Amino acid sequence: MDLKNKTIFITGGSRGIGKAIALRAAQDGANIVVAAKTAEPHPKLTGTIYTAAEEIDKAGGRALAVIMDIRSEEQVRSAVEKAVKTFGGIDILLNNASAIFLAATTETPMKRFDLMHQVNVRGTFVASQACIPYLKKSDNPHILTLAPPLKLEARWFAQYLAYTMSKYGMSMCVLGMSEELKPEGIAVNALWPRTTIATAAVQNLLGGDEMIRKSRKPDIMADAAHFILTSDSQSITGNFFIDDEVLASHGISNLDKYAVEPGQELMQDLFL
Repeated sequence: MDLKNKTIFITGGSRGIGKAIALRAAQDGANIVVAAKTAEPHPKLTGTIYTAAEEIDKAGGRALAVIMDIRSEEQVRSAVEKAVKTFGGIDILLNNASAIFLAATTETPMKRFDLMHQVNVRGTFVASQACIPYLKKSDNPHILTLAPPLKLEARWFAQYLAYTMSKYGMSMCVLGMSEELKPEGIAVNALWPRTTIATAAVQNLLGGDEMIRKSRKPDIMADAAHFILTSDSQSITGNFFIDDEVLASHGISNLDKYAVEPGQELMQDLFL
């Protein structure tokens, strides 16, 4: 099974892991909806929804760039309607949009708290809610959310409570929706990286070039996502997948090609 002619709605897909997953799907000839708010170049971040769409088209897919702020229910529903009008339906939702701010309770401005919960938890919920009616009509529907496995350990909450709550909120959406939507045949799963991934967020917020050297490329998440999204939705739901475990289950054990700097000691990601 491949993703040819499947329509994938990706939140925040203008760069990083979301774009990597889009480009992998484009190789199959998928339709990709790049729904994000970056319409103009950012001084610290590369790429816009339009440059991402160009790359997707060149990779063999069909792209639709839609300006969308995940915090706006109206914009999310409008973007979903544009996707359906353009491609005839939605087969896959990738809840990729996420905001991060790593700080202790007293050092977290409420503005940052609100942003993370609006983007991470509320955004995942509203995008799923808007797409479900169309996913029900697909012959192999999937919701894949980039969220960590649920481990209720104090160490993950003690250091950056607000961020952990927001990411675990995404995970709880997976836990609840997977069971709720099982009768509809909609697979709902989570995917999380074993190591840090070389993205702008990691470089700008978690340690600069040194952290990038200890990371893997977004391609590992793209390949893992591809295996999940090409699986039978009736038989694969409610899982909290880790990228290297997905690849290992498909016979891929040598992961050297995914390292930014082969041989460098890798930095394990949060929540594992």
